[in-house]
Amino acid sequence: MGCLNPAEQAKIILRSRISTPSFVFSFFSQSPDSNHSKLKYIISSSVTEACNNSVLLLGPRGCGKVAVLEIVLEELLKEHPDMISVIRLNGLLHCDNNCALKEIARQLCLEHHLMFSKMASYDDNSQFLLSMLRECGLAHKTIVFVLDEFDLFTQGKQRLLYSLLDAMQSITSQAVVVGVSCRLDADQLLEKRVRSRFSHRKLLFLPPSREDLQRLVEHILLLPTDSSLPNDYVAAFNAKLLNILADEKFKGIIDTLCYSDSSVGYLLRFLFSAICHMDMNSGFLSVENFKSALPSIQRQPKLEALKDCSVLELYILVCMKRLEVKELELCNFNSIMKEYKSIHDTFQTSDYYARNVCLRAFEHLLERALISFEDNKGHGQSTEFRPVKLLISWHELHQGLKSHRSCPVRSIFQKSKI
Repeated sequence: MGCLNPAEQAKIILRSRISTPSFVFSFFSQSPDSNHSKLKYIISSSVTEACNNSVLLLGPRGCGKVAVLEIVLEELLKEHPDMISVIRLNGLLHCDNNCALKEIARQLCLEHHLMFSKMASYDDNSQFLLSMLRECGLAHKTIVFVLDEFDLFTQGKQRLLYSLLDAMQSITSQAVVVGVSCRLDADQLLEKRVRSRFSHRKLLFLPPSREDLQRLVEHILLLPTDSSLPNDYVAAFNAKLLNILADEKFKGIIDTLCYSDSSVGYLLRFLFSAICHMDMNSGFLSVENFKSALPSIQRQPKLEALKDCSVLELYILVCMKRLEVKELELCNFNSIMKEYKSIHDTFQTSDYYARNVCLRAFEHLLERALISFEDNKGHGQSTEFRPVKLLISWHELHQGLKSHRSCPVRSIFQKSKI
């Protein structure tokens, strides 16, 4: 980096940080109550106390379940070299019992420098697994089975899960099963015979709060003082960044970001885009960089569809949102028309269309998938009487109305306080 100017060096450092999960999620491992600490204790206790364990890591995608698991395994492999074997399966690839057991046998053979037979039967691989669990237990070596997309392994008869957990009931075995799933009810999908052998330990990974996200941004973007960068530049860059983080405009950007997706993965994509927008002449980040990054990562297919909607179609969407706020049990074309008339009478608008014209606009919204029927029942029923629901959020509708500067329903939307 010697020939690069400080701004280019800073950009490289920040990008490498964002692309390194161990650095990002080290922020969450500082507390003894963190999922990192709990998971490390569960797995390490199996290594040090020669016992069996099983645990589920549950939470939405992008919350760092796999990243935290990889950090823990990396730390334990350094602390206990030659005492841990890691077997990795993915429900998208190995949900078939025969395929999964063959993959376990293949990885065990690779790990322990044994010959693997592709022609081995299910029973042969099952016996081999039992033998390896016994031998590794006697050698005080722990086998960690990582089952990603764990809920997919619960489909069918669950023979793999039963065989694995049943084999771990042996006194001589020393293993840990770590299931990773974005389904919070993954443990409820287990059969009774499998559930009875499961330890029922669960670690829940939740999206961080807005305050945690801001602290994480600070953790990632503050330049290190012990780097090869000039001290004056680092001090100026960090001071500028702290001012940005305290700015109300930046906090508003973070609020908008959290509204659509508050996961760590989404935040990292946002920060990467913001760094790409950094002005290389000044060499510092600005609020404008973060503002420019926001629309570049937000997927807005609904907003694109709203731009092509007619004024009448926007009226119908606003009426549906008003009915949703009123928590009416039934929302169909007839109730929407009553709300439409109520808006017309209240605000004395000049945009009042005939019922048959409104019905065509209503059907057009169905075709655009901005609204849909509540269920597939009532195919023989008239469109006017079938219950419908909105497929766009309040935020998307609000943004769509704001983009129509001459749209008369924009003021109605604001006055309605929806």
